[in-house]
Amino acid sequence: MTAFDQSALTRLAAGLPTWRQDRMASSFESFKLLGEPTGAEEDWRYVDYEMPFSGLTPVFGPGERLIAGPFVSALGETSGRVAIVDGTVVESESEGATVERLATVDEGHWGSAVAPDHNKLAAAHAAFATDGTFIRLAPGQVVKQPLLVEVHGITPDAASFPHISVEMGENSEASIVVVYRSATGVRHLMVPEVDLIVGAGANLRFLTIQNLDTEASNVVHQRLLLHRDATGRLGEVGLGAHFGRVDLRVELQGDGCSAETVGIYFGQGDQTLDYRMLIRHSGRSTSSDVFLKGAVEDSAQSVFTGLLRIEKDAVRTSTFETNRNLVLSQDAKAHSVPNLEILCDDVICGHASSVGPLEEDHLYYLQSRGLSRPRAERLLIRGFFQEVIDRLPVHGLEDPIATEVFSRFVSAQAEGRVA
Repeated sequence: MTAFDQSALTRLAAGLPTWRQDRMASSFESFKLLGEPTGAEEDWRYVDYEMPFSGLTPVFGPGERLIAGPFVSALGETSGRVAIVDGTVVESESEGATVERLATVDEGHWGSAVAPDHNKLAAAHAAFATDGTFIRLAPGQVVKQPLLVEVHGITPDAASFPHISVEMGENSEASIVVVYRSATGVRHLMVPEVDLIVGAGANLRFLTIQNLDTEASNVVHQRLLLHRDATGRLGEVGLGAHFGRVDLRVELQGDGCSAETVGIYFGQGDQTLDYRMLIRHSGRSTSSDVFLKGAVEDSAQSVFTGLLRIEKDAVRTSTFETNRNLVLSQDAKAHSVPNLEILCDDVICGHASSVGPLEEDHLYYLQSRGLSRPRAERLLIRGFFQEVIDRLPVHGLEDPIATEVFSRFVSAQAEGRVA
């Protein structure tokens, strides 16, 4: 087994341009110096997670692509398709946006919004990522059908580093769906980086569905930069992985820009679903809304920490943050920590969070109308999540998402795994 060492770096960098090799070597120095998260760090608080890089190997070539799952099958007509397997692009076609492999672009287009010293996983991505997709929209270009990006982790006892970059030209418009999956029963660490740049007046709708096998882990670093009057609508569906983490930063830099982040997650077994968000307003007259709902059952746990930061010159900002959690079993846990940091006046902002079981008052009302308790519970679960599903930024996937989420509760209810 080849470890994450100098020999692995040399092998991966072979044949790449000198500038790329230099960046990988510099990032590798950060990787060696940084320790693996222990849970004691503020950014990893509430999480007891071990990342044994010593037990994993880099992937030097892609495995066999997975067959289409329910989410891909339900999407229907697309404007293009990209497939990334074990960090390597194996399919790339588009009738709308320009799509290129990052392995072939020049130095000016291979960028990263995540500093290698952000944490050891970010450093590993910067050092060992060799391929990915670069999606560009020309100024004024409007693509009506969604572009699909499938990201698969196949190789056992390995780590892959897929990279997705999106650059929206001025007044352009597009929808992108990213589906993360892994092979059944395979231990695999996937560390994607997603960089989204939305030009002045542009409109991006971006939906991710994380549905890895529970033997695998997924740690995503995602960044969104919004210019003047731009709109970015993000959707996140968290279903799979033993450990699934989204490290999201949204920069509302341009005056008049707006961002919406809508998410749904459901953990079962011993899953951990971990969401860390920083929404930073620096432009004037900007707006943002974070709205996440999740549930955990068995011994699963969820974590949400969100910071809304309003800089001193970001006047006329409007921002709100909501996180609602259902804890459905005695051993399940949910942590919800919304925060505000306000450095100027003339703003409208707020936050709300809740953690708890299904409301007994609501159950009593439904039972008083003739419903059995199990049926009343199912009705409340459906209503709790449907509000978020209806707000996801890309339409056409509501049915398979609702089916997957609802079936988890129904199965646990039938087996007596919910309180």
